[in-house]
Amino acid sequence: MAKRIKVLISNSNLNCYGFRVLTEGIDLTQYKRNPILLWMHRRATTGTKDDVLPLGRVEDLEVKDGAIYGVPVIDPVDDFSTNIQKQWENGTLRMVSPRFEEVEFSTDPKYLVQGQTGATVVKCKLYEVSIVDMGANDDALQLFSKGKPLNLSKDDTCDIPLITKNKNMNEIQQIALALALDASATTADCVKQIAVLMSYKKKNEDLLKENDSLKLSRITAMVDNAIEEKLIKSEQKEHFINLGKTVGAEALKITLSAMTPAKVIKPTTLINNTRIQLGGSDYKKLSEVPADKLVLMRTEDPEKYKALYKAEYGFDCEI
Repeated sequence: MAKRIKVLISNSNLNCYGFRVLTEGIDLTQYKRNPILLWMHRRATTGTKDDVLPLGRVEDLEVKDGAIYGVPVIDPVDDFSTNIQKQWENGTLRMVSPRFEEVEFSTDPKYLVQGQTGATVVKCKLYEVSIVDMGANDDALQLFSKGKPLNLSKDDTCDIPLITKNKNMNEIQQIALALALDASATTADCVKQIAVLMSYKKKNEDLLKENDSLKLSRITAMVDNAIEEKLIKSEQKEHFINLGKTVGAEALKITLSAMTPAKVIKPTTLINNTRIQLGGSDYKKLSEVPADKLVLMRTEDPEKYKALYKAEYGFDCEI
C-alpha cells in the first residue's frame, strides 16, 4: 500500500528569490476541481513517447496556520512514475513546487517583511503542483502570468517589481525593516524595538564584565595559592596574573602544576648539617677534633670552636 505523505505546498514566508506569496491571496477553486500532480512542472504536450505523463493528483488539500498542505498521490502507470513513487516514499524526493497563475504584485509596505527585496504576490491562482528535486528554499514555487513563466533572475531583467525601486517607502519604513519589524510599524514601534535591542546590548555587556571578573578572581586565587605553596615568589604575582589573562585560567593551571616548591632552608637545618659534616657535637676539647675538621669547625661553627679552645687551653681565643 502506497504511503500517504503530507507536504507543505506553499506559505507566506520569504523565499530564496527575495519575495513571498500571501497564502490568503491564493485562489484554490479551480485547482480543487483538477488537483493535478506533475513532475518538475512538465506537461505532456508533444504527443511523443518522451512526454512525461502526469504523476497523479493531490488529495486532502487544506489551508492551515497560514500555509497550504496536501498529500501527493502518485499513479504508478509506467516505469517512470513507479520510480518516482519509490523515491518519494523512500525520502529521496521530498519537495513539491506550486505553479501560480495570474499574479498580482504589491509593493505596499504593509506586505513587506525583513530582508524582502521583491514585491509581494497578493493575488494568484494555484494552477498545478509538481514533485521536484530541489525547490526554492523550503517553499518551492513557479510563477506564471498569462501562460508564460515569469523571469525570477535577481537582476534588472526580473519580472517581479523590486522594492528598491519603490519610491513610496519612507525612512521610518526602512528603519522598521532593518529592526526586523513590518514596514507598517510606527515610529513608536521602532523606538520600542530599539529600547529592547539596547537592553539586550546592556545585558550582554554586563554578562561579559561579570565573566571577566570571575575569570580574574579565579586567576588571582590560583596565583596566591602558588605563592603560598612556594611555587613562585610573591614579587612575581603580577606577572603570573597577566599571564593568566593572556593564556586563560586552564593554561595557567597547567603551567603552575608543572612547577616544584622552592626548598626553604632553616637555620637549624644548617646547624644540623654542619654537625653532620663535623662528625658530631660530643667533642669536649679542641684536641679531640680531627685535624681535617678543625678548619671546617672554625669556619662553620666558630662558637663551638671557641668553647673547645677554652676547654683545651683555659682562655678565650679571638677569631
